[in-house]
Amino acid sequence: MDEHGDGQVSGYQAGGRRALDKVLAPEFLAGLPDLDLQALREHRTVAEQEEADLSYARRLIQGRLDLLGAEEDRRAGSDGAADVRHARSDAELVAKLTDVLADPRRTDHGMGRFTSVEPSRVGEHRRRAELAVADPHLSDLGAMDDTQLGNARERLVALEHELSADRHRVQEAMDACTDEITRRYRDGVVSVEDALRSAR
Repeated sequence: MDEHGDGQVSGYQAGGRRALDKVLAPEFLAGLPDLDLQALREHRTVAEQEEADLSYARRLIQGRLDLLGAEEDRRAGSDGAADVRHARSDAELVAKLTDVLADPRRTDHGMGRFTSVEPSRVGEHRRRAELAVADPHLSDLGAMDDTQLGNARERLVALEHELSADRHRVQEAMDACTDEITRRYRDGVVSVEDALRSAR
């Protein structure tokens, strides 16, 4: 993982073969003006797919963080004492996480971005997220002491920040591709007929 100037950690690896490594590599955007329209659209599709995967991975982590927060609140109770009467079973925790992940997928990614790309369910960052969610120490939150619970939260928060930083950079790559396509239409570099032919 690389450390950036803003203090955020990224899963990007220079020279790596994953989609994330390709999208975040400097050369991914450096030659956009030289690409034909079809190649440019393929570039944008790769970035959109990676953004969808990163978004799904973040939802996995955020769902688990919600469960950790609920467990911390349960322990604190209204008077600061743990309320052992409402300990959640593993089945209840799994059901809650399933509810979180079953929320309708948003196609609005902010900043005017819309995409119908589904998560591909591949990628090293997603596997890291799933491993964190599937951590056996997190399967029974009631059996963890407060220190273990806090450590688990810190680990998941760090991973969520990493995924968020990567997602933001991938969105910038998406926007750059879209801007270049828009510029070509605006400047008459490509016509509607050219666009239709390249999409066949």
